[in-house]
Amino acid sequence: MDGPQSRFLNVSLLPGSQAHLAYYARASPGLPAAGHSPRPVPSRPGLQLHFFGGKTIADLVYVNRYLGGPGAWDPADRASIDAALAKAMSDNALQSVLQQYYKSAISSRMLPSAVLPGRVPATVYKNQVEALAARIYRSGALGGADPGRTLVNIMLPRGVVLVDGFSPGFLPAKGTEAEHERRLRAVVTVGAEAADSRHGLGGYHGSTNVAGAAVYYAVGVYSEGGNGVPVFDQPWKNVAATFYHELNEARTDPDVEDAIRTGDSSRLGWYSAEGGEVGDIPVREAGTRLALVFTEIELADGSDAVPVQLMWSNQDDGPARRIDLASPSLPCGVVQPPGDPSHGPPGRRPPAPRERPVVRGVDHWVPPFAGPVSPGRTGERPIPDIKESPL
Repeated sequence: MDGPQSRFLNVSLLPGSQAHLAYYARASPGLPAAGHSPRPVPSRPGLQLHFFGGKTIADLVYVNRYLGGPGAWDPADRASIDAALAKAMSDNALQSVLQQYYKSAISSRMLPSAVLPGRVPATVYKNQVEALAARIYRSGALGGADPGRTLVNIMLPRGVVLVDGFSPGFLPAKGTEAEHERRLRAVVTVGAEAADSRHGLGGYHGSTNVAGAAVYYAVGVYSEGGNGVPVFDQPWKNVAATFYHELNEARTDPDVEDAIRTGDSSRLGWYSAEGGEVGDIPVREAGTRLALVFTEIELADGSDAVPVQLMWSNQDDGPARRIDLASPSLPCGVVQPPGDPSHGPPGRRPPAPRERPVVRGVDHWVPPFAGPVSPGRTGERPIPDIKESPL
């Protein structure tokens, strides 16, 4: 097998962590000229998102699956996470930041969530996540939703470590050996081992092929202590912020895993040559000042506040809570399903009055720092495949 290759980003990271530094050391340099950016003359063009010609998802559907059985999750935490994601993904102000990357109005819809029974290994690897995403898809969790625009959110319970690499002894399906070799070269390492949530990895998104259909997924850890991206005062808020990050990146760059598998940048959607995906750039630039991008945002209708990580706005050359859309008459297009209390009353709310983003300019940022890290996995006992779970 050849040496490491450059790597497109599809991860949620703790700023300044060993994982953060390792991923950006491998981030793909020298990307070819891309398509257009909504802002013609950015102040720092390398950080701007550009469209590379790949797929994007305007009308996003997503479903939350909590692993480990009812005993692994506090019902109040699950309810809070579901409500926070539903509200954030249907907030006209927050979603106006994403709207700038689409010509037509965008929408988001959450399917009913569920807890999956069965034991979860102490450590979960990428191949196990992809196998589970395929089983969730085959189980009918998507209902009648189009899998081509639906994301399965796989939520790991407290204490489980997530690895962005393959389990010991994993063998790829016959006929995919060459592809797997390339994926192995793309694995980012901290020391001699694949990056994991004990080094600052909060989660990632990707896709897997099931009978010719692309099944999109995101996976994230229960961030607290030395695991994941623990930035808020309550762990459920960390989970919500991680999946808000992944949902918006999966919407704007759903086929990044294909780009990683093949090295073909034309499969990317919206991507920054220096910063990565729409959620990566603010984290990269925030450095030690995490509160600039990890924050609780009051909803446009004033009904609540939700924990999120702010997304990058080309229009503002920085992360933003809302933007002035090019056409004030164009609604954000966020769908609020009737009868869903987490979304409020049926129908669209009128856009909130426009205001300058509270966080907007790049002049406030400091570079990434080398923060404290947690112990590695050296000498860890191998964990059986997740397929042994009765899920």
